[in-house]
Amino acid sequence: MSIPPFVVFTDLDGTLLDHEDYTWTAALPALAKLRAHGVPVVLASSKTAPEIAPLREQMRLTHCPAIVENGAGILPPGSAPETSISAYLRLRAILDGIAPGLRRHFTGFGDWSDAEVAAQTGLPPENARLARQRAFSEPGVWSGPAELRKPFLAALAEEGVSARRGGRFLTLSFGGTKADRMEEVLESYSAAGRPLSVALGDAPNDVEMLNAADHGVIVANPHGADLPVLAGERAGRIRRSTKPGPAGWNEMILRLVSELTGRDGDG
Repeated sequence: MSIPPFVVFTDLDGTLLDHEDYTWTAALPALAKLRAHGVPVVLASSKTAPEIAPLREQMRLTHCPAIVENGAGILPPGSAPETSISAYLRLRAILDGIAPGLRRHFTGFGDWSDAEVAAQTGLPPENARLARQRAFSEPGVWSGPAELRKPFLAALAEEGVSARRGGRFLTLSFGGTKADRMEEVLESYSAAGRPLSVALGDAPNDVEMLNAADHGVIVANPHGADLPVLAGERAGRIRRSTKPGPAGWNEMILRLVSELTGRDGDG
């Protein structure tokens, strides 16, 4: 396998996908440019493998691995989605086993119907059905008082369950981050030398991936709180887009293609 000039790792919702309508039309020029340069694009999302597999195919990225469920698992290139749900069933059992006074304040995808997930996320019903086909993690909403959130998380931590805040949900899993999976994917491309990594994201659950990449991009998100200034920004290794969503993704990728390949990102 020849080494690509770099590998792109990208969040989806609010980053490569528009926050409102989940389209990526604005990013098509940059995706075409990456394809022309032989740059793999690794989708890295809290979405499930059944959700990401058709998106990856539509984006013509089936030859690339994908990071699923917020870093809890990897979907190999060209592979059918993960079918084992043993880890998810164990996670749900732990969640349902904590004190009822804490449990009742957290509502996850496993507690909602397809229609309720669609209402919570804005996804079409079929996409909501795929989002509920989980193998590794449980996104949800904490609706209880702030003073109970800490003991809720502590009770889960005692059972080996960690929680991460994303753009919309608090996601429970047995660990593993987008940054962890990014390292694994880079190793798979390192037979002829380690390629550079570029990471793009817009939410707190992307910070570790942004920090671990050689080049990071914080995509503007007018729908959420701004991420704090990261250490890599002071060093110039992490930058911010001025445009939100796929328009910002397109803007920054074209710039990085020009910088990292020595060729015009727009031509």
